[in-house]
This record gives sequence, C-alpha cells and structure tokens, in this order.
Amino acid sequence: MSLTPPFRYINAAQLAELIKSKPASGVKEFAVVDVRDSDFVGGNIVSAVNYPSDLFHASVDELAKKLEKVPKVIFHCALSQARGPKAARIYAETRSHAYPDPSVQQEILVLRDGFSGFQSKYRNDPELIEKFNKYYHD
Repeated sequence: MSLTPPFRYINAAQLAELIKSKPASGVKEFAVVDVRDSDFVGGNIVSAVNYPSDLFHASVDELAKKLEKVPKVIFHCALSQARGPKAARIYAETRSHAYPDPSVQQEILVLRDGFSGFQSKYRNDPELIEKFNKYYHD
C-alpha cells in the first residue's frame, strides 16, 4: 500500500496565475472543487463548484465523470487541512477505479491554506473571488 498521497499541493499564487491564464485553445485546463459545507457562504473562488464534504461520498462518482477530461482538479475547503485533502483522496481513489487506463492523465491538487488563505490575499480581485462578504471572514 502506497503512503504517498494521490495529490500534491498548490499555493494561492500558483492558483491565481492558473485562473488568470487564458489558454490559447480556449479549453479549460482546470477545475476548482470547493468542499466547504455551510461555511461556503460569504464568497468563493471564481468558477469553483461546491461539492460539500458532508455529501461528498454520494456525489464523487458524478464529479469524476463530469471532470473526466479536465487536466487539473484542485480541491479545497476553508483551510485545506482535513476536508480538502480527504476529498482529494476519495476522488483519486474513485477515479482510479472508474478510469484505470493510465493514458487518461489528471493531476489532483489541494490548495494550501484553503479558501481562508486564498481570500486573504485576493479578496479584492473580482477575477479570482466572487460573492465575497467580509462578515464571514474577518
């Protein structure tokens, strides 16, 4: 059994650069999966899809199918200490069973410091954060 996690970390600056890069092909090269539950209110990363951790097991098959051809999938929760990494691991396991073909490559990432860290740097940038309400974060 491998002790290496099936994902690696990405920091806020790397994700911001990825979001702001406009691929020449026009094809989206990544997806952001926010696994916060009731704490999803008060803002999110632009284009993030919310798959709450308390329902994640029930929806992970659908998510794996939906993101089948996306080269990079980035998971996060509020701090990316528990829910984000756990969801990334469950997603990776589900995906490896659904798509055992090694030619179907996908990089699975976890946002270091989660939404809290990301919004503390980029909360005023509408290209990166939407629906922000400082009431929930200050």
